[in-house]
Amino acid sequence: MKPKYIIYLLLSIVLGGMIFYRISENKEKEEGGKGKGGGDKKPSRVTGIVLKPQVFSDNLSLSGSIEANEQVEIRSEVSGIVESINFEEGTLVSKGQQLLKINDLELRAQLSQAKTKQTLASENERRARLLLQKEAISQEEYDIASADFRSAKAQTQLIQAQIAKTSVKAPFSGKIGLRSISKGTYATPTTVIANLVNTSQVKITFSIPEKYAVQMKINTQLSFTVAGSKEVFSAKIYAIEPGIEVETRTLKMRAIADNPTGKLIPGTFASIALPLDKINDALLVPTEALIPVQNGKKVFISVDGKAKEVMVETGARTDKEVLVISGLKAGDTVLTSGVMTLKEESPVQVKLK
Repeated sequence: MKPKYIIYLLLSIVLGGMIFYRISENKEKEEGGKGKGGGDKKPSRVTGIVLKPQVFSDNLSLSGSIEANEQVEIRSEVSGIVESINFEEGTLVSKGQQLLKINDLELRAQLSQAKTKQTLASENERRARLLLQKEAISQEEYDIASADFRSAKAQTQLIQAQIAKTSVKAPFSGKIGLRSISKGTYATPTTVIANLVNTSQVKITFSIPEKYAVQMKINTQLSFTVAGSKEVFSAKIYAIEPGIEVETRTLKMRAIADNPTGKLIPGTFASIALPLDKINDALLVPTEALIPVQNGKKVFISVDGKAKEVMVETGARTDKEVLVISGLKAGDTVLTSGVMTLKEESPVQVKLK
């Protein structure tokens, strides 16, 4: 073998040995880093809390609509010319107060005619009764006279009822709205005169998801706010629908609230806080401890100085905390900072809050 080939062979052997040594050394370092306790890997400094059971009053946030306690469109039951309007727009009216008067001259003339016929029928019935007692007429003749009298009397009462309807009165106390007619208008039963609303109390109508239906009870107190005001109002549930709405899977209910100052206006939206059952042993974690994942949410807890992933199911939340329904137990140390960089089995040094 020529000397130059011997030299090439020796150089190849030396180079191969160096490469093998480097690979072996790197492999040992990697295996050492994966050993028990992470080898020389420095623990991550994190903060955490120890879960303790506490009382939690769960509230359901909802939107509702405010309605007047009573509301009606004022109309006339009979047709005719408006003779007088006896209310001021936007003012309070009392129950039974006359709001409108329809001209009733023709009806009064008919009433006078009917009363005359009734008087005559009454006299005929009286004479027929006397003659019947003397057996001067038959029972049949008396019955005809008596029927004529009752018919005339009924006709008089009918016209009196029609005259009464020409006076439109407030069915309840409340505030009258803007009128849509003037004096001299020919009004019919289809003519809307004005709206009358009673807002001394208001109704709040809202719906809840069906899963909370079993917790709902009559007389439950709730609180709500309206747009443009920071004042918190209270109301009481007084009516619940007997069944779930199939299309929306919700349960409709209604609450009532006092409105002595008139701050609550019908038609506005209400932001409702509806209290649910109180939980005496609730587990709450800070919102920053939760990590959204594909299948739900997870948190990290500290176990023997290492981070451990735990999938959790959450419920209601407050501004800073979330109710954990399952996945954790009292006494667990939940990590609250630096959780986005942690991995399963990462060494951690926990500072408790």
